[in-house]
Parts: sequence; structure tokens; C-alpha cells
Amino acid sequence: MEFLQDIFKFMKQRKKWWLAPMIILLLLIGVLIVIGGGSAVAPFIYTLF
Repeated sequence: MEFLQDIFKFMKQRKKWWLAPMIILLLLIGVLIVIGGGSAVAPFIYTLF
């Protein structure tokens, strides 16, 4: 969690708010990969791509 706090502080100090959608998108893709890798939902997630 400290890593996410550091990223948020960086965006706040340097006014880099355009990074937020990219970070959120990367996190969502990572969650999809983790969930899709070892569950029964995998065939349905793979059809999205």
C-alpha cells in the first residue's frame, strides 16, 4: 500500500493527474489476469480480449 501512496503523492505534488486513468487501467488489467488465470471464469474473461 505504501507504493500506491507514493504514486498518489507524486501525482499530487507534480500535478500529473493524467497518470491516474493509466494507473487505474493497468490495475484493472492486472486484476483480470490474476482472476482469469486460475478460476472457472477464465474462458469468459479471455473472450473479452
